[in-house]
Amino acid sequence: MIRLTRRYRFCASHRLHVAAMSDEENRMIYGKCNNPHGHGHNYVLEVSVAGDNASPDGILAPVPALDALVRSQVIEKFDHRSLNQEIPAFRAPGGAVPTTENLAREIQRILSERWHDAFPSSGARLDRIRLEETDNNYFELRT
Repeated sequence: MIRLTRRYRFCASHRLHVAAMSDEENRMIYGKCNNPHGHGHNYVLEVSVAGDNASPDGILAPVPALDALVRSQVIEKFDHRSLNQEIPAFRAPGGAVPTTENLAREIQRILSERWHDAFPSSGARLDRIRLEETDNNYFELRT
Protein backbone atom coordinates (compact mmCIF):
# COMPACT_ATOMS: atom_id res chain seq x y z
CA MET A 1 0.00 0.00 0.00
CA ILE A 2 1.17 3.50 -0.79
CA ARG A 3 -0.26 6.83 0.32
CA LEU A 4 -0.19 10.22 -1.39
CA THR A 5 -0.96 13.29 0.72
CA ARG A 6 -1.57 16.78 -0.63
CA ARG A 7 -1.86 19.96 1.44
CA TYR A 8 -4.32 22.79 0.74
CA ARG A 9 -5.24 26.01 2.52
CA PHE A 10 -8.43 27.98 2.93
CA CYS A 11 -9.83 30.64 5.28
CA ALA A 12 -13.30 30.57 6.77
CA SER A 13 -15.22 31.96 9.71
CA HIS A 14 -17.68 30.33 12.06
CA ARG A 15 -19.47 30.63 15.35
CA LEU A 16 -19.89 27.58 17.54
CA HIS A 17 -23.35 27.82 19.06
CA VAL A 18 -26.31 25.54 19.71
CA ALA A 19 -29.60 27.46 19.73
CA ALA A 20 -31.26 24.91 22.03
CA MET A 21 -28.72 25.64 24.77
CA SER A 22 -28.48 28.75 26.91
CA ASP A 23 -25.89 31.43 26.20
CA GLU A 24 -24.09 30.39 29.38
CA GLU A 25 -23.98 26.71 28.31
CA ASN A 26 -22.67 27.70 24.88
CA ARG A 27 -19.95 29.86 26.46
CA MET A 28 -18.96 27.02 28.80
CA ILE A 29 -18.66 24.48 25.99
CA TYR A 30 -17.29 26.62 23.16
CA GLY A 31 -15.47 29.40 25.03
CA LYS A 32 -14.18 32.17 22.78
CA CYS A 33 -15.40 30.21 19.74
CA ASN A 34 -18.92 31.22 20.79
CA ASN A 35 -18.22 34.90 20.01
CA PRO A 36 -21.56 36.30 18.74
CA HIS A 37 -19.75 37.92 15.81
CA GLY A 38 -17.88 34.75 14.89
CA HIS A 39 -14.18 34.36 14.25
CA GLY A 40 -11.98 32.98 11.50
CA HIS A 41 -9.33 30.37 10.92
CA ASN A 42 -6.64 29.77 8.34
CA TYR A 43 -7.33 26.07 7.82
CA VAL A 44 -4.75 23.64 6.49
CA LEU A 45 -6.34 20.63 4.83
CA GLU A 46 -4.48 17.42 4.03
CA VAL A 47 -6.12 14.90 1.76
CA SER A 48 -4.56 11.43 1.61
CA VAL A 49 -5.15 8.91 -1.12
CA ALA A 50 -4.13 5.27 -0.65
CA GLY A 51 -4.00 2.15 -2.76
CA ASP A 52 -1.81 -0.42 -4.43
CA ASN A 53 0.43 1.18 -6.99
CA ALA A 54 -0.23 -1.43 -9.67
CA SER A 55 -0.79 0.87 -12.65
CA PRO A 56 1.71 0.67 -15.51
CA ASP A 57 2.40 4.43 -15.32
CA GLY A 58 3.59 4.11 -11.71
CA ILE A 59 1.11 6.72 -10.44
CA LEU A 60 -1.29 6.07 -7.60
CA ALA A 61 -3.56 8.98 -8.52
CA PRO A 62 -2.89 11.88 -10.87
CA VAL A 63 -2.01 14.90 -8.72
CA PRO A 64 -3.67 17.36 -11.14
CA ALA A 65 -6.95 15.42 -10.85
CA LEU A 66 -6.75 15.42 -7.05
CA ASP A 67 -5.94 19.13 -7.00
CA ALA A 68 -8.84 19.90 -9.34
CA LEU A 69 -11.26 17.86 -7.23
CA VAL A 70 -10.25 19.52 -3.95
CA ARG A 71 -10.16 22.97 -5.52
CA SER A 72 -13.63 22.71 -7.10
CA GLN A 73 -15.39 20.82 -4.30
CA VAL A 74 -13.73 22.25 -1.18
CA ILE A 75 -11.58 25.34 -1.68
CA GLU A 76 -13.96 27.22 -3.98
CA LYS A 77 -16.93 26.39 -1.72
CA PHE A 78 -15.36 27.10 1.69
CA ASP A 79 -12.63 29.71 1.17
CA HIS A 80 -13.50 33.12 2.63
CA ARG A 81 -16.97 31.96 3.64
CA SER A 82 -19.02 32.13 6.80
CA LEU A 83 -19.62 28.46 7.50
CA ASN A 84 -22.76 29.19 9.55
CA GLN A 85 -24.34 31.37 6.89
CA GLU A 86 -23.07 30.15 3.54
CA ILE A 87 -22.59 26.38 3.83
CA PRO A 88 -25.87 24.43 3.77
CA ALA A 89 -24.62 21.65 6.08
CA PHE A 90 -24.06 24.23 8.83
CA ARG A 91 -26.86 26.68 8.17
CA ALA A 92 -29.51 27.04 10.88
CA PRO A 93 -32.05 25.79 11.54
CA GLY A 94 -31.10 22.15 11.51
CA GLY A 95 -27.53 22.53 10.41
CA ALA A 96 -24.65 20.95 12.27
CA VAL A 97 -22.46 23.08 14.52
CA PRO A 98 -19.46 24.02 12.32
CA THR A 99 -16.81 22.55 14.61
CA THR A 100 -13.64 21.50 12.86
CA GLU A 101 -14.63 17.89 13.50
CA ASN A 102 -17.89 18.44 11.62
CA LEU A 103 -16.09 20.41 8.90
CA ALA A 104 -13.71 17.47 8.35
CA ARG A 105 -16.71 15.13 8.09
CA GLU A 106 -18.39 17.42 5.57
CA ILE A 107 -15.24 17.62 3.45
CA GLN A 108 -14.94 13.83 3.54
CA ARG A 109 -18.59 13.47 2.49
CA ILE A 110 -18.22 15.91 -0.39
CA LEU A 111 -15.03 14.31 -1.71
CA SER A 112 -16.43 10.79 -1.36
CA GLU A 113 -19.48 11.71 -3.43
CA ARG A 114 -17.28 12.89 -6.32
CA TRP A 115 -14.42 10.44 -5.91
CA HIS A 116 -15.38 7.95 -8.62
CA ASP A 117 -15.97 10.73 -11.15
CA ALA A 118 -12.48 12.11 -10.53
CA PHE A 119 -10.70 8.73 -10.48
CA PRO A 120 -12.86 6.35 -12.55
CA SER A 121 -10.16 3.81 -13.37
CA SER A 122 -7.84 4.29 -10.43
CA GLY A 123 -7.59 1.88 -7.53
CA ALA A 124 -6.88 4.87 -5.30
CA ARG A 125 -9.27 5.53 -2.46
CA LEU A 126 -9.79 8.49 -0.19
CA ASP A 127 -7.89 7.44 2.92
CA ARG A 128 -7.63 10.38 5.30
CA ILE A 129 -8.73 13.95 5.89
CA ARG A 130 -6.57 15.98 8.28
CA LEU A 131 -7.80 19.47 9.05
CA GLU A 132 -5.65 21.86 11.04
CA GLU A 133 -7.58 24.63 12.72
CA THR A 134 -4.72 26.27 14.66
CA ASP A 135 -1.08 25.54 15.37
CA ASN A 136 -2.29 23.57 18.40
CA ASN A 137 -5.40 21.79 17.03
CA TYR A 138 -5.92 19.42 14.18
CA PHE A 139 -8.50 16.76 13.52
CA GLU A 140 -8.00 13.60 11.52
CA LEU A 141 -10.65 11.48 9.88
CA ARG A 142 -9.72 8.12 8.44
CA THR A 143 -12.17 6.92 5.82
